[in-house]
Amino acid sequence: MSLICAISNEVPEHPCVSPVSNQVFERRLIEKYIAENGADPINGQPLSEEQLIDIKVSHPIRPKAPSATSIPAILKSLQDEWDAVMLHSFTLRQQLQTTRQELSHALYQHDAACRVIARLTKEVTAAREALATLKPQAGLVAAQAAPASHLTAVGAGGEPMEVNEQVGMTPEIIQKLQDKATVLTTERKKRGKTVPEELVRAEDLSKYRQMASHVGLHSASVPGILSLDLCPTDTNKVLTGGADKNVVVFDRREEQIVATLKGHTKKVSSVIYHPSQSVVFSASPDSTIRVWSVAAANCVQVVRAHEAGVTGLSLHATGDYLLSCSEDQYWAFSDIQTGRVLTKVTDETAGCALTCAQFHPDGLIFGTGTADSQIKIWDLKERTNVANFPGHSGPVTSIAFSENGYYLATGAQDSSLKLWDLRKLKNFKTITLDSDYEVKSLVFDQSGTYLAVGGSDIRVYICKQWSEVLNFTDHTGLVTGVAFGEHAQFLSSVGMDRSLKFYSL
Repeated sequence: MSLICAISNEVPEHPCVSPVSNQVFERRLIEKYIAENGADPINGQPLSEEQLIDIKVSHPIRPKAPSATSIPAILKSLQDEWDAVMLHSFTLRQQLQTTRQELSHALYQHDAACRVIARLTKEVTAAREALATLKPQAGLVAAQAAPASHLTAVGAGGEPMEVNEQVGMTPEIIQKLQDKATVLTTERKKRGKTVPEELVRAEDLSKYRQMASHVGLHSASVPGILSLDLCPTDTNKVLTGGADKNVVVFDRREEQIVATLKGHTKKVSSVIYHPSQSVVFSASPDSTIRVWSVAAANCVQVVRAHEAGVTGLSLHATGDYLLSCSEDQYWAFSDIQTGRVLTKVTDETAGCALTCAQFHPDGLIFGTGTADSQIKIWDLKERTNVANFPGHSGPVTSIAFSENGYYLATGAQDSSLKLWDLRKLKNFKTITLDSDYEVKSLVFDQSGTYLAVGGSDIRVYICKQWSEVLNFTDHTGLVTGVAFGEHAQFLSSVGMDRSLKFYSL
């Protein structure tokens, strides 16, 4: 049933009824009539606004005006409806696209979160298993062996397991170190000051040019090769450690990767190639040192000698022991066969992170660099600090002993190289580099004739004269490692540009 206003004969929007005439009116019209006349428009009897009674009905559908019933009007109405529908459809499509993108992003975040949770769960499980095997440890005292260390072995699943034992520097180990040092000293005296005939002469070395460059060894997603070493008995075997957490063994002659070793959870800062075994070592800010089998391409030992990032690594001349240093201010001496830490020492008076470490060629002393510009010389057998070399004005970044055992080269973040005489315990030469030069790597060749420096570029100096023989600027990033081939027949380098380069005639 539809209501019709007695005044306009149209369907009212707000209908009301007059109790005087019982007629239905549009409230807007009847109120205007009452204001002017004060009476009902039908019978003329007095009527006020308060007497009007509202009628509650569902919203009425007003009939179309007669002008809208023509064909052109109907077509226009249909066109307007079509346009409205299309605009609404376009808006819905836009909202759908936005919702899809938001859903895709949410699913990606969910997937990433699941991977992170799985990794953290795995790490927590491994940490709990390791904690369950720990024995009470005594406190570490300066200049004394740390009584607790970790023994690792390969479990049934192929993953390294950790066992904790209390180990020290036994008389047998000390005697072994002494015997090796005696042999090395005797051999050095027999060689005297003669230079090997096969060694490349300085005038030929100055003619070296880049002969090869390899950029596919490490992942491009996390660019940068941070460390380099060559196999002492076969310098065609190249070992690199990258920011992508991988250790790579590369054959220079075959120009192909021999093995890619994965296991570190952070970047690989130091690598060493064993001179006589198919074994390599790596250290990382993840606080671990890993021993790898190149042939099996897997990790055979995990040495957990430190509680902070490992900053330096050096292999003893016996090939059986590793020296490591860390941001936890300790240096450690470990057995690579068992993974046991034999001794662990700090200088409590310094209270500063160690930044690098290197064995003397004889193996009875070694040097460490610190973040407060100090170079410290340690006696391995006595585990005491026997000498200090102040002079740098920035954190020490690299140290290297010459083959004759008389000289020590050091580099720091003060853009300088310093040469120290170990017999007189003094600095006898300082090479000032460019003001913004960053020294990242120092290495003597096997004969002790040349010193290579890697950093903002590559420089090679001839010892004794300490004059620059060559300079390479081929890397587009910071040079992080340099190494000489046998008899300096070639020079290799790695850098933050993710490239391994070789230089020769």
